[in-house]
Amino acid sequence: MSDSAMQPAFSAENTASGRNAQKAESAKIEQSILKTYRKRIWNPFIGALKDYAMIQEGDRIAVCISGGKDSMLLAKCMQHLQKYSPVSFHVEYLVMDPGYTEENRQRILENAERLGIPIVMREKRIFEVTAGQEKSPCYLCARMRRGCLYKLAQELNCNKIALGHHMDDMIETVLMSMFYGAEVKTMMPKLHSSHYPGMELIRPLYMVKEADILAWRDYNHLEFLQCACRLTEGLSSGRVDSKRQEMKELIQQLRRRNPSVDRNIFLSVHSVNLGTIIGYRKGEEAVPFLSEYNRPGSAYWNGVCDDGQTEDCP
Repeated sequence: MSDSAMQPAFSAENTASGRNAQKAESAKIEQSILKTYRKRIWNPFIGALKDYAMIQEGDRIAVCISGGKDSMLLAKCMQHLQKYSPVSFHVEYLVMDPGYTEENRQRILENAERLGIPIVMREKRIFEVTAGQEKSPCYLCARMRRGCLYKLAQELNCNKIALGHHMDDMIETVLMSMFYGAEVKTMMPKLHSSHYPGMELIRPLYMVKEADILAWRDYNHLEFLQCACRLTEGLSSGRVDSKRQEMKELIQQLRRRNPSVDRNIFLSVHSVNLGTIIGYRKGEEAVPFLSEYNRPGSAYWNGVCDDGQTEDCP
């Protein structure tokens, strides 16, 4: 895989009037986040940054842009935050081109210009490598893209990469891990890289709902990429079985009966009752509840009634 030279996405041929019009539109889109969608996007964005301590003084953050609605929104939020945050940090806006068609590549460039995001683009022919993989091509593609982003971020002396995953992504991950992985696992709001020492991954849109991102997109008449890979075309024609799409549809069905179901799933992994867990893993070590069951002071020591209540049993 060959790299292309990093280059700004903005064209120098724009007229002064055209640049002024683009700046005005970018400012209008940014204001929609702060005003129209303040409660639904900006406040949850700030809440996640604070609750999970995502940004510290002196951070150099690579905001990774795929061309979709989530990463483009994240870029605008981070861009505005950097202007007014009492915490000083630096941001790079990275686009890793894994083999987009010329049409999709051009759309990313146009959207970045429209939103006023000064992106840097690097090419990696990842789609060509994963195209022939019949088993878990999306997983392989995601791992390869993540590795490329870490490497590029390191080249720019960044210590963190920021991804545009939102609350729905986290909830779907929880359900997929239970239904298909036989474990309880979530998508963390931040984590240390195990392969790139000193690097962290953060997810600032962790508390933002996808429905609100879609509403913001439509409000501003924006058109972003879906995924732009061969599997996306398969999904639209019904040829590809997507477990994540299956979870998304399941949550939609459950929400009709319980409008709070997605929020409850999100909160459940923040409040795990250890005294009712049969076992857990610590790294590769399996810890069954019986190993702690008779230890005074353990989570299992207080009486738990047959109905699951933690009050004294009658």
